[in-house]
Amino acid sequence: MAIGRDWDEIYKNMDCFTQEDRDEIDFKVKLVGEILDARKGKGMTQSELDALCGVKQTHIARIENNRTDPQLSTILKILRSLGKTLAVVDIPQIATGASENR
Repeated sequence: MAIGRDWDEIYKNMDCFTQEDRDEIDFKVKLVGEILDARKGKGMTQSELDALCGVKQTHIARIENNRTDPQLSTILKILRSLGKTLAVVDIPQIATGASENR
């Protein structure tokens, strides 16, 4: 591996990842980014978020640093405390293909 290569370049060239793996990684990175942005946007510390949602500060730190794979219920507690929620939406290329097979 060459020194100085950035994550995007490494990620694109990792043959061991399926498209589903890449989609899952992208989703997790975006979700954690949204949580972090929302918390910082409210000027809130991890400890303040802990007090608001009941998820321990240390666990919030591990989530924000991508060092854990939290349960959905934990994510929902955090998001709700930040005034956010999750939504289920169609994936355009999959939704199109599925409707054609009906």
